[in-house]
Amino acid sequence: MTTTTTTTTARRHLSRRNSFKGWWFPSCGRFSSPAITSSCTNTSSCTTSSSALNSTPVVPAAKPIPSVSSFFSASSTIRENENRKTGGGFCGGGGKRFFFTQTSFTSFTSSVVTRSSSSSSAATSGDVADAIAKQGDLIKALKASGKTNQDEDVKAAVAVLKELKAKADPSAGEAKKNKEENSSDKKKKNDGGGKGGKEAEAQVTPRSEDFSKWYLDVIRECELADYGPARGTMVIRPYGFAMWETTQTILNEQFGMRGVENCYFPQLIPYSFITKEASHVEGFAPELAVVTQGGGKTLEEPLVVRPTSETIVNHMLSQWIQSYRDLPIKLNQWCNVHRWEMRTRPFIRTLEFLWQEGHTAHATAEEANAMAMEMIKVYSEFAEKTLAMPVIVGKKSSIESFAGAKATFTMEAMMGDKKALQAGTSHDLGDNFAKAFETTFLDTDGKAKNVYQSSWGVSTRMMGGVIMTHGDDKGLTLPPKLAPVQVIVTPIWQKNKDKESVMASCDAITKILKEAGIRVKIDADDTKSPGWKFNFWEMKGVPIRIEIGPRDVEKNACVVARRDVPGKEGKEFGVSAEKASLVEKIHVILDEIQDAMLEKARKFRDENIVDCATMADLEKTIEDGKWARCAWEGSDEEEKEIKEKTGATIRCFPFEQPSSVGNCIQTGKPAKEVCIFAKSY
Repeated sequence: MTTTTTTTTARRHLSRRNSFKGWWFPSCGRFSSPAITSSCTNTSSCTTSSSALNSTPVVPAAKPIPSVSSFFSASSTIRENENRKTGGGFCGGGGKRFFFTQTSFTSFTSSVVTRSSSSSSAATSGDVADAIAKQGDLIKALKASGKTNQDEDVKAAVAVLKELKAKADPSAGEAKKNKEENSSDKKKKNDGGGKGGKEAEAQVTPRSEDFSKWYLDVIRECELADYGPARGTMVIRPYGFAMWETTQTILNEQFGMRGVENCYFPQLIPYSFITKEASHVEGFAPELAVVTQGGGKTLEEPLVVRPTSETIVNHMLSQWIQSYRDLPIKLNQWCNVHRWEMRTRPFIRTLEFLWQEGHTAHATAEEANAMAMEMIKVYSEFAEKTLAMPVIVGKKSSIESFAGAKATFTMEAMMGDKKALQAGTSHDLGDNFAKAFETTFLDTDGKAKNVYQSSWGVSTRMMGGVIMTHGDDKGLTLPPKLAPVQVIVTPIWQKNKDKESVMASCDAITKILKEAGIRVKIDADDTKSPGWKFNFWEMKGVPIRIEIGPRDVEKNACVVARRDVPGKEGKEFGVSAEKASLVEKIHVILDEIQDAMLEKARKFRDENIVDCATMADLEKTIEDGKWARCAWEGSDEEEKEIKEKTGATIRCFPFEQPSSVGNCIQTGKPAKEVCIFAKSY
């Protein structure tokens, strides 16, 4: 087995194998070994470095083995080590993550013994025996202080003792080593850690290494979705669907406050409906899925599988609306739609996806426009307050507007790779569809008039936006208001010792938090180590982890760790498990995480928007992968030319405009508005 590095998933798999051994450095909060310290980016903070260990001989007795207690300067550090008794060693302080196995640790201790022996020609078998005796006394002293075989410093001391014994009797040591390796291989096979096992398949590519592959890995490993059997389709798994259900709950409340009622329209739409609005059919024709046969017979009229519902909604409204007394009508439906995309990506762009689509009819153009503006405001507030995803709200260019709309309003979010995501839209339809479907009403003056309409929607695409906005190398980072599980409770016990008391405390805390309305789950799986659980739930983006061990039970306390703040900085020890205190504490931390995630994402976005005064500035900015903000008065054709040259499109003309706009970067003429160009999903 070789030294394993970098990925969160590697950490998961190795921790499942329970094979980590190493030295713990409290000053910087990490394990290390000679094989890996050369890659560490934070060695300057270590008070006890690997090189120091390498230079400290284990034998002869004239240079005693360093006291293990010197590596543990505080009780919190000891507890931190206890949490990692099964693995999960890492280099903190912003450095890379490193992991090493029993094999690498054995090589370390062997090399120390070998160097020490070779550097001292006076070393004899008596010296080795003396060292064995002293090492045995050290282990006894550690256990007398209350430590057990599961504590990392005891494990390290025992490992050194084994190496010394092997040095004294190489044949016996080799036989025991072979036996242990065979046992370890068998365990890895049983755990699925061997080649072809389930854990061997679980990998999350670092986001910084390959963003696209990372995204797909996260969706798979976090059990958000999977590919459907038909090309371009996906199966949304319970964990992913729970986020969509939260979205439904919150938005339904907002819709209801504005008089919107839920309903449902058929999925199959007569093809003739689509052709009634010229620009509508032109815009959607390439994406239509059409049914031509049913019941073994050719249909008299082909049926379109719903790409959107403006046409069928208007067909029904023309029958329901008679006079001004029937207005306004405000409807919404939660449904699936189909668009025959050529390039698909789970959540972001698939042949079938889930969404909500709102449709309203009004007596005046002003009312319809006001409704469209109101709904994009609802969406943007949801994005920022619930998803912690900052958005820029504005109006689409005519090229980018919805087919058949008078105006399209959008909210644009910056993803972790700096591409833009259209996260939600709202359309002022004017009376375009009313003309096509003769949706009229008798007004107060006795004249028949066309209704004015709005339509608006968000989809499961927002879930992809959350992943790409907040995720990191470990996997998901979910905002608390959206997270299916806000708190994961993890029990820590030593074999079967203290299991009953620890589980009782975990159950009590779980009950307290559930009663307080917090989405909490306890991971009581005794086939997995605490280290494995830590890594697994970190990968799934759970905002808070609560750890409970025997010492916490004695103190009626727990350890609280934040997902958004890695390492020891995100941990708080000795948090009271008393009901009122704990509930208040968790609520405060959840709010802090929610706010911190929004602020972090907003800062990242703002740092990557560049104001451009010339076309050369725009081209350079787009080439650098950033958003270009510039004055614009160009034509549709000139907009298309920029898209062909740079791959960027006008994402929107923001509602918030600067006091001074300047000259258009294309024409040089004074511009009325600035816009944002960016590459997008």
